[in-house]
Amino acid sequence: MDRKICFSRETGLTGEYLTGLVGRICATYQDEKGINHIEGFNLPRQQELLEVLDKLMEIVFPGFSGMRNYSLETIEYNIGGIITDIYCKLLDQIVRSFQYRCSSKKCDGCQIPELAKAAVQALLDSIPAIRETMKLDIAAAYAGDPAATSIDEIVVSYPGIKAITIQRFAHILYNHEVPLIPRMMTEYAHTLTGIDIHPGAQLKKGIFIDHGTGVVIGETSIIGNNVKIYQGVTLGALSFPRDNSGAIIRGRKRHPTLEDDVTVYSGATVLGDVVIGKGSVIGGNAWVISNVPPNSQITIRPPEHKIRNKSEKKI
Repeated sequence: MDRKICFSRETGLTGEYLTGLVGRICATYQDEKGINHIEGFNLPRQQELLEVLDKLMEIVFPGFSGMRNYSLETIEYNIGGIITDIYCKLLDQIVRSFQYRCSSKKCDGCQIPELAKAAVQALLDSIPAIRETMKLDIAAAYAGDPAATSIDEIVVSYPGIKAITIQRFAHILYNHEVPLIPRMMTEYAHTLTGIDIHPGAQLKKGIFIDHGTGVVIGETSIIGNNVKIYQGVTLGALSFPRDNSGAIIRGRKRHPTLEDDVTVYSGATVLGDVVIGKGSVIGGNAWVISNVPPNSQITIRPPEHKIRNKSEKKI
């Protein structure tokens, strides 16, 4: 649309109106409530982080995106190029994150370049181990889901695999105390899959999240080997300890630990720093707030159904 047409009395958008509107909007930027980032360090760029995640997924699952074909003869060259690109882009974003933290805390001498390089190096060094772990996660999904027709189907379509893979990379950066970026990574996975796994959660091997929609796994959760979790499961905090001033005490273990071979069925809620013992089964819609011994089965009383013929009159 022509600019002259936009700014006219007939459309109602005049220079006077625009000036007033811009003034009212900018007036909301003057407070310190934290929803604008003006006159500060640039935050990590979300689009570049998403590009890094795409490239990491390409390395873990080469060829599954359909973006390019690989051969064993040339794959070292291809992977080398991808890793170089990841290093350059991720290093810049992590530097931005550390600069943000130093700016907000008004600290000096934080050795930002060294911290950023160490975090990126740790993430890149983790790729072989993450690939081997994801093989076990995918094998668990295939073994645990009779609807799965192939390993390839699981890789390209199962949301749990995508959410777990991204979380494993985010966890590396979380352990290196990288600000902002780990949570940005897992929240991106959350938007894609409906599975919310905090980057601080510790995930072992052979984990299968079936269906996945609505699964929430809190920051200090520990998930053992060969654990199966169904949709709608919450591994959350029961309460938040507070200091004498009423502020939340951070850094304490407040989420569940699921030992090896545990199964948690759909809709179950497990809260607090509790331990679900090895081999236990938590039934659907169960509410658990205390430790569960190994090889236990937790179920709730079945609901009572009232069945009547639709032709009967309501009483």
